Amino acid sequence: MTDSAVTIRLLFVDEGAYHHEEIQVPQGSLEKYERLIDLLQEEPEVLQTTYVDLERLCAAHVIGGD
Repeated sequence: MTDSAVTIRLLFVDEGAYHHEEIQVPQGSLEKYERLIDLLQEEPEVLQTTYVDLERLCAAHVIGGD
């Protein structure tokens, strides 16, 4: 059975310019962590597919799911 996906919008700042990226994470992974930052730093499934520059990350928000 495939885990449904949740979209997370990441807001970054780089030399005063802001931009966002959207990533998909499994719903089950999201439910294992209290904070999104912990999911982004620790979840093996996320780390295998996504690089997040934590020094430039300003915000992360769940914006939807399948």
